[in-house]
Amino acid sequence: MPALFSELFASLGFAFMQRAFVAGTFVALSCAILGVFLVLRRFALIGEGLGHVSFGAIGLCLLFQLHPVYFSIPIVVIASLWILYLAEQSKVQGDAAIGLTAALGVATGVLLASLGGGYNVDLFSYLFGNILVISPTEVRLSILLSLVVVAVVVLLYHDLFVTAFEEEYARVQGTPTRWINVALVVCTALTVVLGIRVVGIMLVSSLLIFPAISALQIARSFRGVLIYAGFFAVFSVWLGIVASYFWDLPTGATIVFVNFGCFLAASAAARLFGR
Repeated sequence: MPALFSELFASLGFAFMQRAFVAGTFVALSCAILGVFLVLRRFALIGEGLGHVSFGAIGLCLLFQLHPVYFSIPIVVIASLWILYLAEQSKVQGDAAIGLTAALGVATGVLLASLGGGYNVDLFSYLFGNILVISPTEVRLSILLSLVVVAVVVLLYHDLFVTAFEEEYARVQGTPTRWINVALVVCTALTVVLGIRVVGIMLVSSLLIFPAISALQIARSFRGVLIYAGFFAVFSVWLGIVASYFWDLPTGATIVFVNFGCFLAASAAARLFGR
């Protein structure tokens, strides 16, 4: 055991490990905070839909040799607003709007991958994530956008809180629910793009959902939910990075399994203590 810890501390001297921990922490916190509001709004699967859209966006970027993260952001943001428009302004239900957009995103990605000569290593790294190869520029972008997301949540905390529990009541009270929803889905789009490097396109929704539902099992207040969600998210990312480094496991999948373990532990604690 002492040898394991000494090796762990030695690994922190590597620049790629430092970048992984820093970027992972910021992305995990922003995903956890937003995930709470999305789960309470029963809109959690928007992360899955936007993840599929990002597959098409990254396929487009790789085809034209553009930076996948930078140029995916506006595409995924537009897709998030499209989903919100379909859910609010048309007869398409929210889950159907997400499914429709996700299917279109995947189809676009498959078509572009075919035009680009098939699936390559770059595309697979975005599909399944590999935070250990994140670049310094992507780390800085992750920190900046994560701080933007957290700042938006702090500034709109009261309105987000009221809208999450009872949107009709919030609208009657004069809360600009439409703009609150726009801010929520745009922030979600940003975190989805950031989360692609952490767990990959196929698993990015887990960063939004697992910490939130784990926290809801044991927290006694809404602020407690946010704190627990942040803790579960960061712990899962840290442990996933360490496990993937020592045992050569896929980082994204390892993080998801740690998240699932946290959910099982939180559920057991809730039953044991009667939460």
